[in-house]
Amino acid sequence: MKFYNKFLLPFLVIYIYFSAHSVAQNIDDLEQMIKSSKTRAALVKNVQKAVVHIKVEKIVRGSESRSFNNPMDLYNDEFFRRFFPELNPPKNNEKQNQPNREFRQKGMGSGSIIDSQGYILTNHHVVGLADRIIVVMYDGEEKDAKIVGTDPESDIAVIKIEGDGLPVLPMGDSETTLVGEDVIAVGNPFGLIQTVTYGIVSAKGRSNVGINEYENFIQTDAAINPGNSGGPLVNLKGEIVGVNSAIFSQSGGYQGIGFAVPINMASKIMRDLIDKGSVSRGWLGVGIQDVSQDLVKAFKLKNTKGCLITAVMENTPAQKAGMLKGDVVVSINEKLIQNSNHLRNEIASAGAFTEIDLELIREGRSLKIKLKLDERPQKVSRVKIKPQKTPVVEQLEFLGMTVESLTDEKAKKLGVKPGNGVLISKVIPGSPAENAGLRKNMIIQEVERKAVSNFEIFKKIVDDLHTGKGILLLVTISGGSRYIFVE
Repeated sequence: MKFYNKFLLPFLVIYIYFSAHSVAQNIDDLEQMIKSSKTRAALVKNVQKAVVHIKVEKIVRGSESRSFNNPMDLYNDEFFRRFFPELNPPKNNEKQNQPNREFRQKGMGSGSIIDSQGYILTNHHVVGLADRIIVVMYDGEEKDAKIVGTDPESDIAVIKIEGDGLPVLPMGDSETTLVGEDVIAVGNPFGLIQTVTYGIVSAKGRSNVGINEYENFIQTDAAINPGNSGGPLVNLKGEIVGVNSAIFSQSGGYQGIGFAVPINMASKIMRDLIDKGSVSRGWLGVGIQDVSQDLVKAFKLKNTKGCLITAVMENTPAQKAGMLKGDVVVSINEKLIQNSNHLRNEIASAGAFTEIDLELIREGRSLKIKLKLDERPQKVSRVKIKPQKTPVVEQLEFLGMTVESLTDEKAKKLGVKPGNGVLISKVIPGSPAENAGLRKNMIIQEVERKAVSNFEIFKKIVDDLHTGKGILLLVTISGGSRYIFVE
């Protein structure tokens, strides 16, 4: 027994020591968690004071075919369900029987006070079509608001209420916000005022989502639901880093994927709306596309980073600076370009009449140019074509497709300039042409970087080709031009 006591006692003392130490450590950890939680709660309380509930009204007549922010339209959409759950649109038969009757339709959203004089940042889709806007403050006070300006292309809007010394939500920096960083969303989902949700930044630079003309979304898993639109996404400093805009959902509710417009993008648009009532964007005057893996080899590139120029419009900054089809833009003002959408956003954000530095890759070599942007036009007018007599149509089978001369009549029908290219009139299923993405009614402008102005030139180029290593084509459709590599 003495032998056991002699050796057991030290182990017992060590066990008691570490057990006590572990309990103390757990208590310290718990205290730290409680402290962090209370700190976050204090931060949220300050943020909430600058977040408002927005109620909107729209007067529509029964004869109007589409109701204002109809929740049935939104909730039946497989992609985005955004806001306005309280909407009560008239029934179809009611509209038909009383075509001149007026109906008051209601919607809702959120916003952030960004100026002590009463300027509020929100979404265009919340207030853009409203006849009346009512802002509900943190303390419940209601104020009428007026639209300062809206920008449908980015889904950003600014409204204003009367006020002085109002609580303001400070601006953060979405550029330095990191994926994985904690964020908080504040808004009024389903009319539940001042709701707070917590999550992380799931991704940045989301584009091609299909919501706005200009997209560079922050993706978050902080719960965002209908009614959150226009509300802030804030960091743990209490700074706004994004404007909550939409959700991805197949049920109409939260599924862990929300999108917010980055504040760096929103703040410039906001300032233009306040100062001028509209947004001025930079314009280069080119057609663009992403660089695919197939095009890396064809254009002597190292990787798929950058933006490929598919067309250069006449009398534009790009043409004046000497840019050419086939150039690949890899940086703007020493900022690396990831893809075509990234370049588009950077050019737009740079602003009209701004001087920029571009780095291009041309025929495998780096080239730097300086140019001055123009202001993006509202619409790029199409060339009007005078109809002429239809000539005899020649055809040629090539890579599993039928190519024929482009007549003036067909050019007019397709909305393209005549006398510039040849027409793809048929594509065989399963052929190299179809597998590469070529389709009927596309127009081939170039073959292996050689311009094709008519069918005779196309035949001559094709006769000299060796297709074993693949063929690079520049094709045009009504929406623009793009390079396609056919193997």
